Amino acid sequence: MQRRTRRGAGWRGALRGRWDAGMATAEYAVGTIAACAFAAVLYKVVTSGAVNGALQSVIEKALHANF
Repeated sequence: MQRRTRRGAGWRGALRGRWDAGMATAEYAVGTIAACAFAAVLYKVVTSGAVNGALQSVIEKALHANF
């Protein structure tokens, strides 16, 4: 029975020594689009009537607090 060594065995051996230090250009583009889409959805949620009213009531309660 022959024993396989870990060196050069399978895909792990092919990737050994490789270091991916960052994103590729396509990954930057996808990440930027996702961040912009998230910002647009967050803006719509924050500027909606329900959230605006809730934030306004919290601020009014904080300003009219008795000490």
